[in-house]
Order: sequence, then structure tokens, then C-alpha cells
Amino acid sequence: MESLYILIPISLVFVFVIAWAFWRALESGQFDDLERPSQDLLADDDRPKESKPGTDPDFKTGDRPRFPKA
Repeated sequence: MESLYILIPISLVFVFVIAWAFWRALESGQFDDLERPSQDLLADDDRPKESKPGTDPDFKTGDRPRFPKA
């Protein structure tokens, strides 16, 4: 019986924290558009872009990797 004096206030605090988090999510617009993220997932193209050799702007033919001097 004495444990209820602790458990009931703790559970009420949890309820208020969860309600505050839910209200904050509603106000921030998290639930405004529920269909677009699922459609974006289906429309996503996972194939890498094909690049021709020598077209990488970060790497030139004949360049050696540069390592910091010890």
C-alpha cells in the first residue's frame, strides 16, 4: 500500500511528460503530411550514378594520395 504513494505521483508525472511531448510534436508540424515520406521512400532511386573514368572532379589522373607527414 505504501508503494502506491510513490507510484501514483510518478505515473502522473510520466503522463504529463508524454502529453507535453505529444503536444510539442503536434505544434511543430510533425504530423502534417503523413503520406509524402512513404511515397518518397518508394520513389527513391538507390542505384548509384554511373560515372565515366576520369570524370571525378576530386581525383585527377596521376594524382597520388596525400598523407600527412610524420
